[in-house]
Amino acid sequence: MPKVLISDKMSPLAEKTFKDRGVEVDYKPGLDKDELLKIIGDYDGLAIRSSTKVTPKVLEAAKNLKVVGRAGIGVDNVDVPAATNAGVVVMNTPFGNSITTAEHAIAMMMALVRQIPQANASTHAGKWEKSKFMGMEITGKTLGLIGCGNIGSVVAERALGLKMKVVAYDPFLAPERAADLGITKVELDDVFAKADVITLHTPLTDQTRGVVGVEAFKKMKDGVRIVNCARGGLIDEAALLDALNSGKVAGAALDVFEVEPATDNPLFGHDNVICTPHLGASTTEAQVNVALQVAEQMADYLLTGGVTNALNMPSLSAEEAPKLKPYMTLAEQIGGFAGQLTEHGLKRIMVEYEGAVAELNTKPLTAVVLEGLLSPLMSSVNMVNAPVIAKERNIQVTEVKHDREGDYHTLIKLTVETEKQTRTVTGTLFANQAPRIVEINGVRLEAEVEPNMLYVINDDKPGFIGALGSLLGYNGVNIATFALGRKIEGEEAVCLVAVDQPVQDIVLDQVAALAHVRQAKRLTF
Repeated sequence: MPKVLISDKMSPLAEKTFKDRGVEVDYKPGLDKDELLKIIGDYDGLAIRSSTKVTPKVLEAAKNLKVVGRAGIGVDNVDVPAATNAGVVVMNTPFGNSITTAEHAIAMMMALVRQIPQANASTHAGKWEKSKFMGMEITGKTLGLIGCGNIGSVVAERALGLKMKVVAYDPFLAPERAADLGITKVELDDVFAKADVITLHTPLTDQTRGVVGVEAFKKMKDGVRIVNCARGGLIDEAALLDALNSGKVAGAALDVFEVEPATDNPLFGHDNVICTPHLGASTTEAQVNVALQVAEQMADYLLTGGVTNALNMPSLSAEEAPKLKPYMTLAEQIGGFAGQLTEHGLKRIMVEYEGAVAELNTKPLTAVVLEGLLSPLMSSVNMVNAPVIAKERNIQVTEVKHDREGDYHTLIKLTVETEKQTRTVTGTLFANQAPRIVEINGVRLEAEVEPNMLYVINDDKPGFIGALGSLLGYNGVNIATFALGRKIEGEEAVCLVAVDQPVQDIVLDQVAALAHVRQAKRLTF
C-alpha cells in the first residue's frame, strides 16, 4: 500500500480521500525541516501547501518518494529541477482557486468604489461623515481586464451580471471566446483609455512585469480605479503612489504586492488604498477543492500511474518514453520558438508529423508544442494543462500525420495562425537525437537551438551580415552559431544567431535600427 505524508494544514477531506482510495496517510502539519528530513524516507508521496519547503536536501533524504502534490497553483516552495533529477513527479492544482480569486476581485472593486473600509473605520471611530464618502455607481461603467483566462473570464461574467461593460486585453483570447463571454477584446492601450476600473488577471512574466506603470497611467482616465488580485510586480508601486497622490488614480485595491509578506509598504496608510494580505484563494470552498484535487491526483499516480497536472513529467508510458524523449525536446523548442514570436491572439494551430515520428504516439508531442507556444505569456503551463487552456480559449488545434517521407526522415511542422498573420516553424532530428530548426516561414536554414538567440528578418542585401556581426562584436556579444536562409535572392531573408549571453535591450534596439532589418527579436530557451 502506498504511503503519503500530509505535512501542511489541509482540509480533512484530503486525508479521507487518500484512505478511501486505499492509500495509507499520515497527517502531520507543522513539521520543522529536521523532523521532515528524519521521516520523509518512509513515504511514497508528499502532499503540501506553501509552508513545507521541498529542497534538494529533502529530496535526497526521500529515498522512496515518487510524487509531490501541491494543493494550489504556486510551486515556489518546491525545487522542481531537483525533483525532476530525483525522478519525483511534481503536481499542482491550477484550476481550484479560480472562482474564489475572481470573487475576491469583485469584492475589492465594490469596496473600492464605495469606500467601504474607510467608511467602516470612520463610523467605528464615532464619526458620522456621510458626505465624506461619496461613491461611484458601477452600473454602466466600463471594467477593463488585463488577462482573461480562467480567473479573468469569471470576473467578466460577474461584472456583466452587475450591468457593467467589459473590455479585455489578452493576446491569447480568441475573438470567438470573447464573443461567447459577451465582452469586447481590445488592445492594451484601449483598456487604459476606456476603463473606469482596471483589474489585473495575468501571470507575472518578463513581458507583464510593470505592465501598469508610469506610461500606462498617463493613458488612463482621470479618476480611474485599479484592482490587483493577481501577482505583485504587475503594477509599478512607486508609479501607482504618484498617480494616487496626483489624483489621476482615485483609488486602488491590492491583494498582492511586489514584496511579500508585505509588512511595510509606501502604499500602506494611504487614504485611497485598500489592502488585503493575499486572500485571493482564502475561502473554505477553495481550500476543500484543492485538497480534494491533490489527493485524487496523487492517489491516481501512486495506484495506477495516471498523471494529471504534472509540472515536470509527460503523460507517457514506460515503453513510449525512450522513443519520444528526443522528439519531446524538439517539440518544446519548436513551440517555444513560435510562442516567443507570437504577439497577437491565437486562432488556429496545426502540428504536422512526417516520416518516422508519424508512427509514434504524437499526442504528448502536440501537448508539449502547446506548452512551449503558450508559456512565454502564461505561467504554470505544462504539457498536461496546455491543451485544456487552448480549448478554453477557443484555439483550434489540429494534429496531422503524413505517411510520406520528404527531404528528412522525420519532421515536425508547426503552423500558428493569429489574428494578423500565419507563421510556420519546422524541425527535425539529426542522428535521431539532435534537434534542429530547418525551416521558418518557408525559408530553409539549419539551426541548433541554444539558450540565447537573436532572430532577425531582413532584406537580402550585401553587407548586412557584416554589419550585424560588427554591431554584436562592438557590444561584446560573442556569436556561437550563425544560420541564414532566404527564399529569393534580394528579397526577405532570415537570420538566426546563437550568442553566449542574453541580448540586452539596448543592443536589440541597435539591431532593429540597422539598415534592411524588418524585425529583430530576442529568444531564450
